Amino acid sequence: MGFVETALAEIGERLNQGQPEALEDCYRTLGPLVMSYLARYVPQPDIEDVMQRVFYEVWRVHERYDPDRSLRGWVLGIARKRAIDHLRKRRDVVVPLDSMREITGDDGREVAERLVWADEVRTALDLLPQLQREVIELAYFEGYTQTEIALALDIPLGTVKTRTSRGLQRMAGLMENTREQ
Repeated sequence: MGFVETALAEIGERLNQGQPEALEDCYRTLGPLVMSYLARYVPQPDIEDVMQRVFYEVWRVHERYDPDRSLRGWVLGIARKRAIDHLRKRRDVVVPLDSMREITGDDGREVAERLVWADEVRTALDLLPQLQREVIELAYFEGYTQTEIALALDIPLGTVKTRTSRGLQRMAGLMENTREQ
């Protein structure tokens, strides 16, 4: 586990225990990520309000956080729900359909296809060597840049790029073999 993940796990533990300073640390650490996430869906003038609601809810339901899970994922899940709530309330404003598709999906078939694809990805990911899987998970599931991964794992940037490239190539081959069967 890298430095950032260790720090987030520690913040999550303290948050789950109800320590008020943990909320401040959570906001300081994840606030910029949440703000950029919300900016994808929420109109610029409303981002700060939605952001406050997100962290208010993080504190309100802190005991529901499972310290064995990703704090980043849990907080972004709350942000997603608050963004959807905000968009639903704005009946006076037309929201571009494309921005909603990314959140909710077009129809049941598309959602089902995404779930099947996600299962294929997870299966292929589980078959990768641990070092390749680790950098891919940090990049694609945790939102780290390659530079952040290098710092978190204390390895050279070139190593991160090589592991990512080889891992993605291997995953593509594994997924292609699964589809051919």
